[in-house]
Amino acid sequence: MKTANNSVATDDVIALLDLEPLEVNLFRGISPDVTWQRVFGGQVIGQALTAAYRTVEGRICHSLHAYFIRPGDPKVPIIYEVDRSRDGTSFTTRRVVAIQHGKQIFNLAASFQIPEKGFEHQFDMAKVPPPESLPTDEELRLAVIDRVPEAIAKHFARPRPIEMRPVNRHDFIDPVAAPPYQQIWFKARNPVGDNLPLNQCMLAYASDMSLLDTCFRPHGISWLSGKLQSASLDHAMWFHHPFTMDDWLLYDMDSPSASGARGFNRGSVYTRDGLLVASVAQEGLFRYRG
Repeated sequence: MKTANNSVATDDVIALLDLEPLEVNLFRGISPDVTWQRVFGGQVIGQALTAAYRTVEGRICHSLHAYFIRPGDPKVPIIYEVDRSRDGTSFTTRRVVAIQHGKQIFNLAASFQIPEKGFEHQFDMAKVPPPESLPTDEELRLAVIDRVPEAIAKHFARPRPIEMRPVNRHDFIDPVAAPPYQQIWFKARNPVGDNLPLNQCMLAYASDMSLLDTCFRPHGISWLSGKLQSASLDHAMWFHHPFTMDDWLLYDMDSPSASGARGFNRGSVYTRDGLLVASVAQEGLFRYRG
C-alpha cells in the first residue's frame, strides 16, 4: 500500500495567505503546485479575506459573502483588488475582486466590526465521539488508495495541512444513500497561534472542504465516479466568537435542499467544548451525467 507524506506544514497555507502587496488596495496571491485544473475555492476565499484585512485596522470580520464566477487557473497568480466601501463608527465594509487573465474569477464582500458586548444565545453542539477516537481522513483514503485510478491515488496521497476526522464515514468507492448531513472534526496540522484574523482566514480556507459533499449523500454518489459535475457557486460565513485552529473544531453540516442542478449546504463550526464560533452556507453546482 502506498503511504502519504506527512511533511506538509500548516505554514504552507499561511504562506498562501501571505499576499504580496503591489500597490495601495492591490495584492497578488499564488497557488500551490498541484495537478488539479482549477484553484481550490477555499484558497480564494482565504486570500480575498486576507486582502480585505490588509486594509482594516482594529476591527474583526463578522461576515463575508462571496461568489465564484470563473474557474481559477492555478498556473498564474491571482490579483486581488480591494474597494474600501465604507469606514463607519462601528462597522467597516470591504469589497474584493479576484482577477486572472483580465477577468473577474471571484468577488467577496466582507464586514468588520469593533469588538462589542451584547446578548448571547446559540444552538447546542451535537453529541459526537471525540476526535481522538476516530480514524483520520488520511487513514481512510490510504485504505482504498489501491482501488482508485492513479490520478486519484496521487490526490489521496497528497499531504494535507488540515487534519480531518470524519464522524460519519462515507464509502469513497461504493457510496450508499445516507441522510443529508455529516460531521467532521478538523484542526490545523501545525500550530497557527492566536492571531484571530489569521485564524479566520485559515477557517475560511478549510470551510470549503467537504461542505459541498453533503448534498451528494442522499443520492449515493461520489465524485470518484467521474460522472458528477460539481463546483462551488457561492459561499457565506459568519464569525461569532474568537477561536484557534490549533485545537479541534467540529464542522456540523447539513443539506436542506437540492434542486435545479444546485445543492444547498449549511455548516456550524464548534469548539470541542461546544462554543459555536462560525456558521457557513454554500450553494453548489450539482449535475450527474450518467
